[in-house]
Amino acid sequence: MGMGSNERYAELSMRMEVPEEFIRNFVPIPKEYVEEAYRSDEYLVFIGPQHPGSGHMRIILRLKGDYVVDAIPDPGYVHRGVEKLAETRLYIHVLPLIERPTIQDSANFDLGYSRAVEKLADLDVPKRAQYIRVILAELSRIATHLYDTGILAVFIGHSTGYMWAFGLRDVINEAFIRITGARTTLSYTVPGGVRWDVKPEVLNFVYELTNYLERKMKDMESIFVKNPVTIHRLKEVGVLTKEEAIKYGLVGPFLRASGVEYDVRKVEPYEVYNEFDWDIPVADEGDSYSRFLVRVEEIRQSIKIIRQAVKNIPDTPIISEKLLSRIPPKDRPQAAKDIRTFLTKTHVGLTPGAGEATTLTEASRGLLLFTLISDGHSNVPYRLRMVTPSWLLLRGFMEALKGYRLADVPAIYGSFGYFPPEADR
Repeated sequence: MGMGSNERYAELSMRMEVPEEFIRNFVPIPKEYVEEAYRSDEYLVFIGPQHPGSGHMRIILRLKGDYVVDAIPDPGYVHRGVEKLAETRLYIHVLPLIERPTIQDSANFDLGYSRAVEKLADLDVPKRAQYIRVILAELSRIATHLYDTGILAVFIGHSTGYMWAFGLRDVINEAFIRITGARTTLSYTVPGGVRWDVKPEVLNFVYELTNYLERKMKDMESIFVKNPVTIHRLKEVGVLTKEEAIKYGLVGPFLRASGVEYDVRKVEPYEVYNEFDWDIPVADEGDSYSRFLVRVEEIRQSIKIIRQAVKNIPDTPIISEKLLSRIPPKDRPQAAKDIRTFLTKTHVGLTPGAGEATTLTEASRGLLLFTLISDGHSNVPYRLRMVTPSWLLLRGFMEALKGYRLADVPAIYGSFGYFPPEADR
């Protein structure tokens, strides 16, 4: 290199050795990609997989300084093989399988799967059972948003926000215990209805719970939601425009945070959602803070739905008339309110006719798809396809990281509520 106007640029041709770790460990990127990054004076940084940090997923970041140039996901560390296992399980035995990937949002997953079976088997669902299902689905939505809020708080170093969110979520789990006997993976919604009726005192508890949540959410807003640090870490970070959100296939509250007013419960109403008065929260900014605020507002809308459902719940049986007809007449009055003793007669031999059924459900994190195929002569699914919200969010999540700093990665991650087991299935 010379001086003044005689400056020259010299490039040394050096051999680039791929690190031994790249060869020894499985890394899902070509060797040439690593070499190119090194030649460009960039870093390859592996985030995860570790449970208390990135969850059960590895993100391969390509950094220029501390700015993210590229982000490549490496999911699959908690793949359960749900779809293949379902081929050897009775239709009712599949319920615990499809719940485990999401854990807290099990009510919505049970609902989506049960609706697919009902389509295949042409099962009716009594009104009371539909109301109970909606109550559970919306409680599950609130609990999942609170769970994701707690994880977001941990990611940006706000331990008080974590404790508040998880404390409120635990109250909802108490409601689940009183309704279903379980805290998270409920297995309470079944094809044709629900397992047993909900007592009036439990419905009263749920109604009072909504009042408690409403009061406490105001406190949590001042502590965490509108905290200056929270705003500073999330606002104008991880921005996806409306066009980008559509292009990358975002779903649920994360799509609505970029200005797209789409909610399956409004567009293709199922159960009794069209009987309630509620709104779709939408934002235009498309940043991490908007993705968070949309879910905070969804909690309020879910409270609104639950109150209407509890007030207007009709007094009908809780299981399909078609399934009740399999039970001896003397036992039907009991089975109409509680089918636990009669599952062998109602569900074990359930054999839908040959065909295919698909359902779309607005799960807590977005669009949930179930496709079931029956061969018409066996009591196990011929094929199950399960596409979860977190799987659909993965591309948009990676794109939202690009152009932002390494320190922003946890904030953007938490803003998506991405749940690796849900994506991996």
